[in-house]
Amino acid sequence: MNQSSTAPSRQLQITILTVGSRGDLQPYCALGIGLKRAGHKVKVAAHENFESFVRKFDLEFAPIAGNMEEFLQSKQGQRLIAGEKLNPEEADKLLLQQLESAWSACQGSEVIIYTPLATFGYHIAEKLGVPCFFASVMPLTLTGMFGFLRFGQIAKNPLKEAINYGSYLLVEFLHWQRYRPLLNHFRTETLKLPPLPYLGRRFRQKTPANVSRIPVLYGFSSHVIPKPHDWPHWAYVTGFWFIEQASEYEPPLALEDFLGRKQLPLCFGFGSMTMPNPEYLTHYIVEALKKTHQGGIILSGWGNVGRTVNVKDSLRVFVIKEVPHDWLFPQVPAVVHHGGASTTAAVLRAGIPSVTIPFFADQPVWGEKLNRLGVSPQPIPYHKVSDKTLAAAIEVVLHDEGMRLKAQKLGEKLRGEDGVANAVEAFHRHLGLIG
Repeated sequence: MNQSSTAPSRQLQITILTVGSRGDLQPYCALGIGLKRAGHKVKVAAHENFESFVRKFDLEFAPIAGNMEEFLQSKQGQRLIAGEKLNPEEADKLLLQQLESAWSACQGSEVIIYTPLATFGYHIAEKLGVPCFFASVMPLTLTGMFGFLRFGQIAKNPLKEAINYGSYLLVEFLHWQRYRPLLNHFRTETLKLPPLPYLGRRFRQKTPANVSRIPVLYGFSSHVIPKPHDWPHWAYVTGFWFIEQASEYEPPLALEDFLGRKQLPLCFGFGSMTMPNPEYLTHYIVEALKKTHQGGIILSGWGNVGRTVNVKDSLRVFVIKEVPHDWLFPQVPAVVHHGGASTTAAVLRAGIPSVTIPFFADQPVWGEKLNRLGVSPQPIPYHKVSDKTLAAAIEVVLHDEGMRLKAQKLGEKLRGEDGVANAVEAFHRHLGLIG
């Protein structure tokens, strides 16, 4: 990643507030690395289990309540991934702890950057009277071009555009109603700020200048999601944000040997996704590889996929906890993944086709987006995956030459972008730190 071409006029103390999984965190660490290289002091406030991950990039760290790895491996976390709702009392208790720990983390900040699952950064920035930015790796600004979490589909008629626009307002309103009592309590008791109105911050009679028009840094590429024509100029689409790890990675010899075979293996990775019975997914993967006469590398991740591979299948399957995507993906012909934003970005930049097995949240939308880009077959929802559906999709990604060429061309375009440098420049320009 390159430092922004124009140096800023002064050093700032920046806090990045982020909540979620490792895939949620990693792009914002990439942004933090870019800001630090540009001369700023950067603190990343994230779940306590990510301290070592954040600090290895020489970034400051502050803990946000909750251990995301333990949570997603718990029965409650697995129910959330399966689409069930959390216990409201437990969710509220955790959020209150996150609010208090975020408030502590932001002391001394001159700029706050907050992310989609940490929008409480708005209230903290208001109290501190400092500039703030919203940062996201998926589009969340109001638009008629596509609906909320529907960026896989582009609207073609005015009625659909109006419905799309309204979907953002509806989600915003419902989210505010769900958390209004808790957030207003945080505002009045901890921050000593007046409560926000019933309809939310959009309907404040008087909004403080530092939170009246919040710039947005978008860590995705316009080659993948075109910037909507109705977005304001302070919504910056910069390109994907990556941490370059390939040059420093030292792979185990066994992995290098497995990759050195005449027939290149596919890669299977599901990141932070957990499931009650990972042995089922492992079985489907192994059987699909047998059906297609392929080998595979399984990144076991937080879900421990691959732990039940039989010894007799070890010639066909190699299991390892994790490998940097920018090192591994360019060496395999295709990836089977969950459709998380970070993994999707890495697959696209590698210029290879993929199969998505989405679990929840934005993953089905990324799967649909890849399919519409022509670089992936139809997504296979996790509850519908089997050795047959997986084998059929593998056959497509290995033998559809048109799909392979589209993936290669898109990968070339993405490798030509420096999303972090573009985001750092937009950050500086918006704050008036460069001309």
